Amino acid sequence: MFKKILIANRGEIALRIIRACHELGIKTVAVYSTADELSLHVKFADEAVCIGPPPGKDSYLNIPRIIAAGEITNSDAIHPGYGFLAENAEFSHIAQENDFTFIGPNPETINSMGNKSQAKDTMKAAGVPVIPGSDGIIENPEEGKKLAKEMGYPVMIKASSGGGGKGMRYVEKEDEFDKAFDTAKNEALTAFGDGDVYLEKFLVNPRHIEVQVLADSKGNVVHLGERECTIQRRHQKLIEESPSVAVDESIRKAMGEMAVRGTKAVDYIGVGTMEFLMDKNKDFYFMEMNTRIQVEHPVTEMVVGVDLIKQQIRMHAGESFPEYLNDLQLRGHSIECRINAEDPANNFIPFPAIISSFHLPGGKGIRVDTHAYAGYEIPTHYDSMIGKLIVHASNREKAINRMQRALEECIIEGPKTTIPFHQAIMKDSQFQAGEFDTGFLETFEYNPEKE
Repeated sequence: MFKKILIANRGEIALRIIRACHELGIKTVAVYSTADELSLHVKFADEAVCIGPPPGKDSYLNIPRIIAAGEITNSDAIHPGYGFLAENAEFSHIAQENDFTFIGPNPETINSMGNKSQAKDTMKAAGVPVIPGSDGIIENPEEGKKLAKEMGYPVMIKASSGGGGKGMRYVEKEDEFDKAFDTAKNEALTAFGDGDVYLEKFLVNPRHIEVQVLADSKGNVVHLGERECTIQRRHQKLIEESPSVAVDESIRKAMGEMAVRGTKAVDYIGVGTMEFLMDKNKDFYFMEMNTRIQVEHPVTEMVVGVDLIKQQIRMHAGESFPEYLNDLQLRGHSIECRINAEDPANNFIPFPAIISSFHLPGGKGIRVDTHAYAGYEIPTHYDSMIGKLIVHASNREKAINRMQRALEECIIEGPKTTIPFHQAIMKDSQFQAGEFDTGFLETFEYNPEKE
């Protein structure tokens, strides 16, 4: 087992990893920018090293400074968390070259799954169902239009590298293709340094379902059920839950088997997530693999009773996962709301500010993952997430009721937050009935005056 782990991240995920390490008896090192000097992950780590000014490129994305911090603190492993360098093949390679265990995939796996076109080919070869589309990248609009005509519109043009909705364009008819193609390529090049794009058939009103997988270094892979991540805004998840109301036992078994098969195909080690789109006929298709811990991992932890960060660390330390993971049953229902410092009444514009009052909900079945506190100033340089509110109950109806109660108790004054928006969704009859798809928020009417 590792003696000391450097956490190459910030905020709630850094604090989450520190807690898991301390329960395993592992010392921790926090790295931080000058903007995060007073953040809780800095306070609770055993050691902390400042790695630069606030801009990501000068701190959390600065590989030489992170490696140097690991060397001067005699760390033997680096945990990247999510975001920043978590899925950066170069970082994985450099960490290993400098004798650190990278608590994430090897560079080859990151590259194979990070390139969406290559990932699709890999899954297709493994027998995992994939969304109909191009075989590899599309070189020019003419090639794309020919294929789109064969598949039938609408289609999606997607960046081969990256994610988060960048380099992605919806095309409904042929005369929109040229402009969408150029825009997607330019956006992908700017965001990821790679302008390659590929084409996929657009699934109308799908659900976004992902499967948590865990793999040890002995070639064993297990899935821990699915998460419903359909409630999204501009491809950014807002609410996640487990299990999915749209997935029955037969679909869960089939989707889980495909997730395991795909994970084995890339010789994966650690925790990962296989993401699928499911159409109205309950047919599901591989979308991408996230080669890291997910923001929404707590909902899986709540329904299976497993600490995923601890298991991730153990897998990379060379341990086999315990036998009981092969027979886990999902228990009850869990929902997570991402609480962001944003103004939902004003197009979700970020709202960084000092938190003047901070009261977290409590009671049975409630968990809050956050790095914030009263007096904490939300930086302007990073993601606007303040924390994650997670509830667990015996069924979905009770989980929604519990989330409503928890949101009422969650008081964050200073910045505007997404709390009232989440309250409105929890009260929505369609959401309560489980009748929604990825276009749900496009027609959702939010009236802040009622909240």
